Amino acid sequence: MRLNQNILLLGKKVVLVPYTPEHVPRPTLRPCRYHEWMKSEELRRLTASDPLTLEQEYVMQHSWREDADKCTFIVLDAEKWRAQPGTSEESCMAGDVNLFLTDLGDPSLGEIEVMIAEPSCRGQGLGTEAVLMMMSYGVTKLGLTKFEAKIGQGNEPSIRMFRKLHFEQEVTLRLTMSDPERQWLLEQTSHVEEKPYRAGASEPR
Repeated sequence: MRLNQNILLLGKKVVLVPYTPEHVPRPTLRPCRYHEWMKSEELRRLTASDPLTLEQEYVMQHSWREDADKCTFIVLDAEKWRAQPGTSEESCMAGDVNLFLTDLGDPSLGEIEVMIAEPSCRGQGLGTEAVLMMMSYGVTKLGLTKFEAKIGQGNEPSIRMFRKLHFEQEVTLRLTMSDPERQWLLEQTSHVEEKPYRAGASEPR
């Protein structure tokens, strides 16, 4: 989303900055912190993320910058950011916070997610402040009035955090279409026939 491309949000514990190519540097310059974070199997499990190649990381950064239905800020550790004037933002990165505006039927709804990936930054309230700041941005700049967060049942720290932020927990059931599941589904619906449809002529034949 380009709406936030020139905005920095300064909080007490975190600084939110737009997601730019600087945050996914080419490995010839220095290791890509995002890419190193996502090598963690535990982090991918907690965030329901798939492993990405470096090229896929670059493509994702570009798409998230351009797509109108995604608003992303990189979460910087404010203490490191203040203590090291002139240092690269990438060296202060703690994670990211995102809003997805994907419900075409309800433009007032935003799906919010946060990831504090840097181990040394966890358990200090950075995620909480980042979510609050993003929600405030969503309300004041994007016209949102409702938020939802989709969290895996095993991610207890995130569930506790969102509960503290007045989110009410509901149950979302999900089915991943693996090959066996796809085969089962097709077997269950093998009796279904697809026929041409013409308005006013859909009586049984």
